[in-house]
Amino acid sequence: MKKKTALKVTALIFGILFLVVIGVGLYIFNDIRNTANQMYEPLGDRQGSSPIRETEIQEGEPISILLAGVDHTPGREEDVVGRSDSIIVMTLNPVERSTKMLSIPRDTRVNIVGRGTTEKINHAHAYGGAEMLINTIEEAFDIPIDHYAGINMEGFTRLIDAFNGVEVYNDLSFTMDGSQFPEGTISLDGEEALKYTRMRYDDPRGDAGRANRQRDVIEALMNEAASLSSITKAGDILDVLGSTVRTDLALGDMWSYQSDYIDALDQVDQIEVNYTGQTIDGLWYAIVNDEEKARVRDEMRSHLDL
Repeated sequence: MKKKTALKVTALIFGILFLVVIGVGLYIFNDIRNTANQMYEPLGDRQGSSPIRETEIQEGEPISILLAGVDHTPGREEDVVGRSDSIIVMTLNPVERSTKMLSIPRDTRVNIVGRGTTEKINHAHAYGGAEMLINTIEEAFDIPIDHYAGINMEGFTRLIDAFNGVEVYNDLSFTMDGSQFPEGTISLDGEEALKYTRMRYDDPRGDAGRANRQRDVIEALMNEAASLSSITKAGDILDVLGSTVRTDLALGDMWSYQSDYIDALDQVDQIEVNYTGQTIDGLWYAIVNDEEKARVRDEMRSHLDL
């Protein structure tokens, strides 16, 4: 387990929304409320905390949130809703002042709950949206998911452009989809940042290298958000969030959670799932054995005080 100081791509939406609220306050309160209403998408029969919990969450108790980066591929029939390109389960414990972020490999072979097939876990969102993905994660890892937030990866590029780009330090020179990324400090617009965070095949570190680049971009964005002073820019950011983010958290929930759980971000630990690669029927899968699932389950549930 490695301690990290930056959140992954989908965690960004909470931080930026809260920073916008703090930065420009009541001047654009109505815009914030309208954006929250656009983002709000309840989870069918699931209301409040996860049904696999034995008791309801009380105010200030640890909670979990699924963060999903959704990558819609036009023309692929099952991608009407979009596959989840990034899957992160985040637990927040305000008493311990700590957050754990579990990154689940998108190629993990699991039973897709509600479909009756064994496939890659990122297919669940394409078939049945956030609810099917949540149910699949809960069955596979036995970790309660209380809330979720998802962002379309197109929104990721628009969000960066709303901040007029970001600046990062690149430790590996490479070319991706016609764009060149030299070693050193570079400036990225939205489209370039998306390419920068997606490259993995030319990186000897593979997915680990891609994850590092994602964190670099998110860190740069968080720094931009922290210095937000322009009401006009805040409006642009809210437009992006409203059109590309979906969450079961209403504005009142987000407002309350912001004050209740902000201290949990004092320490952010990232947990990676160990797996082996296996090709089955011509497709490559990440195979997570029962011992590893138990290790991950115990650590996350312990952080939730379960």
